[in-house]
Amino acid sequence: MSDISELYRSDYSAWAQRNAALLRAGDFAALDIAHLLEELDDMGKSEQRELENRLTILLAHLLKWEYQLPTLAARWREFDGRSWRATIIAQRDRLAKRLSKAPGLQASLPATLAEAYGDAARLASKETRLPRATFPADCPYSLAQILDDGFYPGPEAPP
Repeated sequence: MSDISELYRSDYSAWAQRNAALLRAGDFAALDIAHLLEELDDMGKSEQRELENRLTILLAHLLKWEYQLPTLAARWREFDGRSWRATIIAQRDRLAKRLSKAPGLQASLPATLAEAYGDAARLASKETRLPRATFPADCPYSLAQILDDGFYPGPEAPP
């Protein structure tokens, strides 16, 4: 095992700095290629996981907005509507920021949406205590609606 490869295990920050210096110097033969490839793969997976997590939370709140909010008493509807609206706004903002910083994620949005929706429906079911069958089997919202700041499903207008 090379010294730089050992550094990966013992001091990740120093390993990263050393590889960056080697790249700047054009000393490609000295790079820790195996670990660099591993880190690049992990970076892509991390971006994908964040996208899926943000979509899951956003979708769960859109489902709660549509399916639970109208059933709540007026006092609770006002409270939950403000809370859910704040989460919907925050998740949309974070998704927009992530997609602007990593536009390559756009291509994976349809598949990620399909994966996130099942998790979102289960989460909404657990949080609302409504049966899972209350929510559609497939995502009822288009990507355009999900990302649209003005879109709130159902008859309840945002407070």
